[in-house]
Amino acid sequence: MTTTNPSLAADEPWYRRTYRWGQTNLTENDPERYDDNWWRKHWRDTAVQGVIINAGGIVAYYPSKLPLHHRAEALGDRDLYGEIVTSARDEGLTVVARMDSNRVAEDFFAAHPDWICRDKDQNPIKAADKYITCVNSPYYSDYLPQVLTEIIERSQPDGFADNSWAGLPRSSICYCQHCADLFQQTSGLTLPTEHDWTSENYRAWVRWNYQRRTDIWDLNNKVTTSAGGPDCLWFGMLSGEVLNNSQRFIDLRAILQRSELIMLDHQRRNAADGFEHNTEAGRRLHELLGWDKLIPESTPQYQNAEPSFRVGSMPEAEVRLWATAGFAGGIQPWWHHIGSQHDDRRQYRYARALFGWHRDNLDVLVDRTPVADVGVVWSQQNNDFGGRDQARTITHDPYRGVVRALNTAGVGYLPVHVDDLETARDRFSVLVLPNLMVLSDAQLAAITAFAEAGGSVIATGETSRLDGDGARRTSLGLGDLFGIEFTEDAHGARGMADINIEVHERHSYLRLAPELRAGVDGPADQSAPAPDGSRHPVLARLDETDLLPFGGYLPVAEVSGSDLEVLATFVPDFPIFPPETSWMRTPRTDVPAVLAGRHRAGGRLVWLLADLDRGFAHDEQPDHATVIANAVRWAIGGRPSCQIDGHGLVNGSLFRQQGRTILHLTNRVMTSKVPGREPYVVPVGPVGVRIRNDDEVAPRISLRVGGGEIAGSVDDGYLSFTVDRVHDHEVVIIEHV
Repeated sequence: MTTTNPSLAADEPWYRRTYRWGQTNLTENDPERYDDNWWRKHWRDTAVQGVIINAGGIVAYYPSKLPLHHRAEALGDRDLYGEIVTSARDEGLTVVARMDSNRVAEDFFAAHPDWICRDKDQNPIKAADKYITCVNSPYYSDYLPQVLTEIIERSQPDGFADNSWAGLPRSSICYCQHCADLFQQTSGLTLPTEHDWTSENYRAWVRWNYQRRTDIWDLNNKVTTSAGGPDCLWFGMLSGEVLNNSQRFIDLRAILQRSELIMLDHQRRNAADGFEHNTEAGRRLHELLGWDKLIPESTPQYQNAEPSFRVGSMPEAEVRLWATAGFAGGIQPWWHHIGSQHDDRRQYRYARALFGWHRDNLDVLVDRTPVADVGVVWSQQNNDFGGRDQARTITHDPYRGVVRALNTAGVGYLPVHVDDLETARDRFSVLVLPNLMVLSDAQLAAITAFAEAGGSVIATGETSRLDGDGARRTSLGLGDLFGIEFTEDAHGARGMADINIEVHERHSYLRLAPELRAGVDGPADQSAPAPDGSRHPVLARLDETDLLPFGGYLPVAEVSGSDLEVLATFVPDFPIFPPETSWMRTPRTDVPAVLAGRHRAGGRLVWLLADLDRGFAHDEQPDHATVIANAVRWAIGGRPSCQIDGHGLVNGSLFRQQGRTILHLTNRVMTSKVPGREPYVVPVGPVGVRIRNDDEVAPRISLRVGGGEIAGSVDDGYLSFTVDRVHDHEVVIIEHV
């Protein structure tokens, strides 16, 4: 179905009207083998509207006048970059000049040794045979602006991208003289000697580096817009992985507040997050950038699993499942090949059908507003100053666990940055705070205001235990809101996911209240109390057990003065070998693990003291996901926006447009043990859907992938229907009268 989208108007700037991209990532021998006619045909076959063309940086693909700007080995005096630009202009395409700029060769180092990063012993820091340049040296402030200006003067590209613009990662400290002098001038401190989060110097160094990358973003845009006009913007490239951005000192919120587009270099795959991670990345980045802007994502057609086979074709199923999951998160497609010729030519055909479908269905893929009941709050500050050197386990896994549990349960959510909570009550009925240890006073005030306005809040782990600098608060930040206080005691270890599963600490449990097993078929148990009442909805579908496997970390909290109900308590670990010794030594304690209650303003409060979110991310305990999803459903109340029954194998993304509702369903089935090598698409179905609906009669429901219309029914303010089959994805269009 071909449609016309008003945002394709010719007077829109290129970054608002270029939806499909292609990139032939040139290698140094490509000047001898680049087939211009074939690649122009491939641009047309894949319906791309823009191309990313290698220009300069580590390697120049044009005859640069800068003597140290290394030309591609086979370039000679040829201008391959300029030739491809001319071809792209002939085809009516947007042109983005690609840079890769943080490393230099031996001759450059010899000419400017002070521009190179240095370790503590003043040795130059290298990556393979290249020298890494310092972000505080004239390489960034003087040399690169000359390269950008030269490229603009030669070819007038529409804009720029840069693959490695952020310089040395956090794992290394640069001790060059430029860093020492600038840090002293800025902070009054000397460079840190170790990666020590307790050191004022180190914490100040981390913040200083974040600001420096934001300054580089601003500088490069000042250079390109001055030389090329107001729309000649420089976008770097950004990862969709939160911790990767933190390691590179990229403040996503600060940078995206000043950006018009994201050139997304997000090729991360892992078995735990699966394809839905691409949907999550799109949602999270759009929430910062704005849903009216675009996020083209580099999608390799080559094998990007570990090990990465750069000229071997990625399985077509992997390409489609990853890309369509991105479509559901508002991501636009961008095919990417390394080199201009390949012996494995299967990769050339993968984009054609996918990009053609995107072209023909653009009207339902952009200019849409997401709808979700739940905001899952995240924070780079929390990962840095709370998770520190164990951020993946301590602070990021809890976020991942919540997101995975909601995906499995078919509950819609959007990622919300912790500094964007002022309007949360207008958009969400529930906020989830996954182990947000680090919260400033202003952030605490925004969460409290959300609850005072009637919103529901779910906290997990040690949320609000630390202030904005990562220092221990004298009292729990959200203690007054929930009516609890932490003690100094805890059970388990905060990095528990990294502990061998066979140690005793990994074999603790949670006891559910009230105990019901005496009413369930089984052997006589003199220790089982008579069933007394029913369980809270947070423990729904668990009536046949009084015990859940735990194996995580539990801060001890005092709740004596709280109105919250204790739904589960801690059962300590006990011997597991030999089996004859494996019995509970302490079957009951009064240590609270799961709390729930109501706020005076009408909202609902839940605190999962036991880190079930971290546990589900790492151990995939299904009971942990059940409790998390139950807590969210109860916090939402009786009228969720959308409910999806896809057996945990389908993700749903709900959007509104003028006169219609759009539901994007994506297949999340993985069959390969090696992420990135998915060889099969396993269709899923049937998928049952209920969407809150004001129509008195069932509206028209159509499918953009499977084709045709399906029937629905309206009852009690909900539209119900079934999608029989989801291949890689399906887009359901509900036309309202």
